[in-house]
Amino acid sequence: MSTISLAEVTHSYGAKQVLQRLSLDIDGSQLTCLLGGSGSGKTTILRLIAGLETPQGGLITILNKVATNKNHLIIPPHQRKLGFIFQDLALWPHFTVYKNIAFGLTEQKQKNIKETVHQMLDYFGLQAYSEKYPHQLSGGQQQLVALSRALVLKPKILLMDEPLANLDVKLKRKTLGLIKKLQQNFDLTILFVTHDHKEAFAIADKIVILNEGVIELTGSVEQIKNSDNEYLKYFIEF
Repeated sequence: MSTISLAEVTHSYGAKQVLQRLSLDIDGSQLTCLLGGSGSGKTTILRLIAGLETPQGGLITILNKVATNKNHLIIPPHQRKLGFIFQDLALWPHFTVYKNIAFGLTEQKQKNIKETVHQMLDYFGLQAYSEKYPHQLSGGQQQLVALSRALVLKPKILLMDEPLANLDVKLKRKTLGLIKKLQQNFDLTILFVTHDHKEAFAIADKIVILNEGVIELTGSVEQIKNSDNEYLKYFIEF
């Protein structure tokens, strides 16, 4: 069953059409990678799913409910049961680690906030850093705070936009393993955007390759590797 479905979605920025009648189904409890170069439409798809932008046309369904119909926002972003990890992580610089993680819970006036935040701190090994500020953390630690802040709200879906772009090779490898475990431990549907095929091959259950707003190819890692698609040969050096 599809957790997310896009049907005939179109989107433009001024005169530039970014998505061209794009249709895509994201299966539940899978890690799907959107793979493509700059300007291929990867991030736009995430932002439309999150409700941060509204498409000019098409239908977006999330968890079997219509979220966007043509250019009408039916379900607002905060009701879509999803978390979003931005490329720059978007941590609040004037908040401690604890307050960054607690922010969403506080906004929603949830109960047992302290207990819930400390559970997340324990899970990610961040207890010793709870009163530190983002600028006092390493890149890897900031990544864990961003994940904690997203997951503390118990989303069904996690959207990740180039989350490893600023990490070195060793830390990338470690974080990829962590993300794969999160998918299983939290029973998440993860949509992971990257321009790096090595990242996609390392963790994806399904890969969707985009080229200028059009889906070139969809399949498992093995299916992608064995494809003779001409764009794929140009885009990826095996």
